[in-house]
Parts: sequence; C-alpha cells; structure tokens
Amino acid sequence: MSNKKKVKPFYPKKKKIPETKIISELQSKYDAIDETKITKFADLPLSSKTLKGLAENDYVEMTDIQRQSIGLALRGNDILGAAKTGSGKTLAFLIPVLEILYCKQWTRLDGLGALIITPTRELAYQIYETLRKVGKHHDTSAGLIIGGKDLKFERKRVNQCNVIICTPGRLLQHMDENPLFDCVNMQILVLDEADRCLDMGFEQTMNSIIENLPSERQTLLFSATQTKSIRDLARLSLKDPVYVSVHEHATHTTPEALQQSYIVCALEDKMSMLWSFIRNHLKQKIIVFLSSCKQVKYVYEVFCRLRPGVSLYALYGTLHQLRRMEIYETFCKKQCAVLFATDIAARGLDFPAVNWVVQMDCPEDVNAYIHRAGRTARFQRGGESLLVLLPSEEKMIEKLQERKVPISMIQINPKKLLSPQRKMEALLARDVSLKESAQRAFIAYIKSVFLMRDKEVFNVRALNTDAFSRSLGLAIPPRIRFLQRIDQKQRQSSNKNLEKRQIVTNTESKNDENEQRNIINYNHSSDEENEEEIASQTAISNDFVADDSDDDDILTVKRKNINLDDISVTVNDKENESVNKKKVVTKTAVAKKILRKKIVPNKKITFNEEGEELLNPAKVKVSKLAKEYENEESSGINIEIAKQVLREEDKFDKQRFKEKVKEKHREEKRKLKAIDKKKAIDEDDQDEIEDTADEYNSDSESSGPDLSWLPDPDKIYGERQENDETSNASDISKSADESEEVGEIHRPPKRKLITQKEYKKKKKQKTFSVIDDTNLKADEELALQLLQH
Repeated sequence: MSNKKKVKPFYPKKKKIPETKIISELQSKYDAIDETKITKFADLPLSSKTLKGLAENDYVEMTDIQRQSIGLALRGNDILGAAKTGSGKTLAFLIPVLEILYCKQWTRLDGLGALIITPTRELAYQIYETLRKVGKHHDTSAGLIIGGKDLKFERKRVNQCNVIICTPGRLLQHMDENPLFDCVNMQILVLDEADRCLDMGFEQTMNSIIENLPSERQTLLFSATQTKSIRDLARLSLKDPVYVSVHEHATHTTPEALQQSYIVCALEDKMSMLWSFIRNHLKQKIIVFLSSCKQVKYVYEVFCRLRPGVSLYALYGTLHQLRRMEIYETFCKKQCAVLFATDIAARGLDFPAVNWVVQMDCPEDVNAYIHRAGRTARFQRGGESLLVLLPSEEKMIEKLQERKVPISMIQINPKKLLSPQRKMEALLARDVSLKESAQRAFIAYIKSVFLMRDKEVFNVRALNTDAFSRSLGLAIPPRIRFLQRIDQKQRQSSNKNLEKRQIVTNTESKNDENEQRNIINYNHSSDEENEEEIASQTAISNDFVADDSDDDDILTVKRKNINLDDISVTVNDKENESVNKKKVVTKTAVAKKILRKKIVPNKKITFNEEGEELLNPAKVKVSKLAKEYENEESSGINIEIAKQVLREEDKFDKQRFKEKVKEKHREEKRKLKAIDKKKAIDEDDQDEIEDTADEYNSDSESSGPDLSWLPDPDKIYGERQENDETSNASDISKSADESEEVGEIHRPPKRKLITQKEYKKKKKQKTFSVIDDTNLKADEELALQLLQH
C-alpha cells in the first residue's frame, strides 16, 4: 500500500463573462429575428435563465402568436395581439416581460416594472402560476393581487414586487389606499383579454387606473376577440401599435379541431336534457355554462342530491376566493367530472382535457360564445361544443355564421331523455332552503334574459315561465316583481298619452263649436227682433235646460241676468285627478309639522277627578315662586331669587320624601300581615287534617271488638294515685284472677286524645300534667292479657 496522496488535476477557471456584455449581445440580435424561420424557443435570442425555465416545463416549440409577437415585443413595440383560444397567448407576453426586465437589470429596489391586468381572478391566478414556472431562475419577484385575499398582507409586500398580476378592482384599491404602491418606474403594461378589460363593465375603473400610470411605457394587448375601437386605443395612448392577428384570414374564428353543434329545446325541457346528457357522458370531462350565479348554485345543489354518478363542481362569483381556487385546481386534476360555471370560467382559463362544453343558456353575443367554446380543443387537441337554444333565440345562429363560426344542428334522441322533475319536486317539498334556492334561480334567469342588450335574440315575453318553474321542481311559480313594475309603468305612460290625446281632441272640438257659435251670433246680430232666441242659445250653451211648457214659443229663456259666480263649473274626473294630486308627504315634512305645533312626543299627562293636570314634582317645579321665575323673560340668572326658589322646592321635596317613607312602612306592614295570615291558614289546615285523623281512629276503634261490657277498675281497686309506682305486672295478674272469681273483669281507664290546638292552649296555660310512662306500660300489658283471654 502506497501512502501517496491523490493529486487533483488543475483546471483553469473559466473567465466569467460580465452580465452587461451578455445583455448587449442579446439586444443586438433582436433586430435580426426572422419570424418566418423561427420554430423553437431556442432559436430566439433569450437569456439562459428563461430558456432553462421553458425547457423544464416542456415548452419547446412555438405557436403562431408566440412566433410573431415575441420578437416585436422585445424590440419595444406596442402590440395588439389576436389569436384563437388555446393558442398560447400567455407565454407570448410573459417571455417579453421577463426578458425586458432582465435586460434592464431590474431589482427589488427598482420597484414595479411590469403590470399585468386580467378581468377574472382565476385567470390572474393561472398567469401567476405560469410565471412562477417559467421565470423561477430569474431574480425578479412577482405578486398576485386579486379580490378575496388578505388585503393587509398585500399592502406590506406590494412595493417589493417587480411584476404584479392583478384584477382591475383590487389594483385601483391599492392605488387609492396604499401609500407604498408606486408605479412611477413601470416599464410594461399588459392587458390579457383586453376587450373585456376595456368593456363597459370595467370602463370607469380602467380609466382611473390608466390616469395613474406613466405615459412612457410599452403596452401589450392580447385577446381571442381583440378590440379595434379607436376610442379604446386612444384611452391607452398607444404609440404606433402593431396589430398581430394570426388567424385573421383563417376560414374559421374557432379552432379547427372543435366540433360545434346546437339544439333547439323548449325552456321547460332544459333540466331533463341536461340531466340526460350528464347521465350518458359519465366517463368524460364536461363544463356546463349558465347565465347567473344563482342558477349555477341551484343546479349544482339539486344534482348533488340526485347523484348522477360523477363528480360535480360549481364555480361562480359569490364563492370565497380560496374555495374558488380549490375548485379550479381539483377540476383541472380530474379526468371525469362536471363543472357548472358562469362566464367567469369562460375567458382564458386552461382546463386540461375537457371533452365537452355545454352552453345551457344562450351567450350574450358571438364573442362570449367563442370564449366559452374555447375551453375545449386547446393546443391542437380535439373537443366538442353544444349550444342549447330556445325557439325564440334561433337568430343567434345567423350571427355566429356571419363571424365564420361553423355550427350544425343536431336532434335529441327522445329514447335517452330522462326527466328528474318528480324527484326534484320531492326534494324541494322536504327542504325549504333548496326551494328558496330554486325560486332565486328562476328569477335570476328571467332577469338575465331581460337585461341582455340584443333584443332580436332575447325576448322575455316569449318565455313560458309557469312551465319553466315546474321543470325546476316548484309547485307554484314565484312572482316576477320587476316585470310587474315595468308593466305597471308602461300602462301608466300609455294612459297618460291617451289622456293627452283626448284633451287635444276635446280642445279642437271646442274650438270648432266656438267658431260655429260666432257665425250664428254674427248672422243674428243684425236682426233686432230675434234677441230672445240669441239669449236662449247662450243659455243652452251654458248647460241650462230649456222650458217646453209654453206651446206658443218653441224656445223660451229660463233665466236672465246670469251671474257667473253662481254657476258650478264641472270638470272631467281625469282632469280633476291630475289637478288635485296630493303631494307626497315625507318624514321630514311630518317632523317639521310636529315641531310647529310644539307637540312633545312620548309625553304622559295625568288628570285628577276635577280635571286638573297632575304635575310630577320630580320633573316639574311646583311652587308659585318657581313658576313666576320661569315665566319671567330676563337675561342672566338672579341668584337670590334662584335660592328662594330652591328653598320652596325643597319643602315639596321633603314632603314627597316623607310620603315615600310612610308608603314604604305601610308596604312592610302589609307584607307582615300577609305572612301572619298565611301562617294562620296553614294552622287551620293542619287542625282539619288532625280532626279527620281522629275521626278515622275512632272509626277504627268502633270497628274493633266491643269492650264496653268490661267493669270499671276504680270500683274494684279504688282510685289510683298518679305518683303510685309500686304496682307491677304480678299484682295486675293476681287482681285479674280474683276478678275472674268474683265474675267481674277489670279494664284500663279510657284516655282521650287531644288535638294540636288543645295541646298548644294547655302548654300556654301550663295546666296539663306529665303522663307517667310506667303506668302506660302497665295499662298496655293488662289490655293485652285481657284480649288474649
């Protein structure tokens, strides 16, 4: 064994290339990027950290939108990117964000560098997870700012994030309330699903956000249905934006691998159709879109009770954020499941391996349909989409075909149609909360149809609401109050229009009558002989009755020299109603009226028998001097008079205090009397009990053997002294034998039982004597012997 030490070979250390040199080399290659020749991410001039993150997550080949937009973004251009759903738009803006911040050597001290805004929380969470995977080797820090999470936690750490992924509402909240939030140095703004972010729903919020952002920045907009509105682009102040539309000249706006079909179904058959569809596709992954949160909640709850045989999930806006994220993650991992969702799951979310997208309620417009259907057939995979339409909504098909959406009609197989209506009715009859949920879902659906903008497609009046409520399991259809109010308003407005028309026609007819009267008056004014006829005509025109009693003249004057003040003018009832409408009396007006009347609320006034008011001396001053002093209108306080008033009032107070003390003593006496009375009643009850007991004992003695024939022992032995203690049992037995010889029998003297009342009386008088125990024992033994004989 040789003890020679092993010599390690010497390798000269490689000289580290400074990072600034690497960055300058990368930036010099940006202008040489040729989109037509690039197919892989490795062909792009990207940093080693980004390439490593992409390779670890199996991102090798580039999609069309990525190939055409990444190079333009690296050069610093503003981009409007439009591509089909599932075409990889997320990486198309995340890679430029990472590379630009890396080239600028962005650190935590520099603050916010990139801001990514999305319309939904789930999409923001998905982008954040993708950024974590791809950019985990970079030194930049990222933060997720969405509603439903801990605001205090976000406030403390928001200034340490270089990349913030957020929703508009929570971002504006930080801008308004958080002093640590600073976006002065921001370099890049990204709007994912830009058309939705710039929509009417987010208009005010986005305007406020854009006002706070620096004007010198790079802006990237991406969406499957990109906005081309000049107004929207002007709001964002884009500088020479490049429009990148990969599929603009494609034959279809939806993915080629997506099979799209629709069915026409009555509203009352929708639930049975959905139940049958799920029962026939138990081994597939399905997303069912409904129009409102309350519908999603009810359908999920009732289908969970019915147990179709597959995992069910519900994703809607009113759920807690942590619960929403949990449902999103678990559904992504499942191979066979059904997700009931609103449109919050329609945009941008990547659910892997979805087989079917079923749109139970008609989408708002073509864009909404494209985003919903795009949850399947992603990244060149296959998928199917089914649209369920009412007979009144078939015009949507024309609009889809105008936008190059290939969709074909299919028929329902009636043999496979199952109706769960009876089971649902039984469930609702048992569970009140489920019934209330069904009622809310019914109203929510009708309200959603009413609020749709496109009235050519959506018509509330065409819905069979009674049949729809029965299909949900409701025995009685709920009242649709908002529709009733709208109908009432329409009726009132139509009545007003009719009244206006009647008034116009009445005025026109009156004008015609006046013209005719003027002509008649003009014709007869020249004839002096017909003055009486003119007077009669004027009388008739004033609604006065003509007198037909005279046969000589056809028309005679009923009244002459008429005073207009005596005439009662009649007005139409409708006109009268409009004139005499009562003003709406508000609560403030009522309160002011009460104040003017000087009515004190909650005031109790008591009167004596003579009708005079009884004053409460504890609250009101009683003495005459005090009343005079209060009625005096003098400024300041007269101390001397005030002292006198207090002395006078003290007299009344002392009197009142004495009366209170006397009343207290009287009350105590009353209580003592009541206690004594109660005791006496108890004693009487006890005496009655004892008397009944004596009667019972006497009855029992009488029912026993008759001892009246026994002789009196006092006659035989003489009277016994009370203190005689020499008698014993042997003497008693001897006397008994002697008495037998004589023929007479001795019996002990009868001792009368006394009641408790008599005992107490004797005890008070101290007249009763103590009974000797020995004499009693002897008497008892004698009685026993006699009974034995």
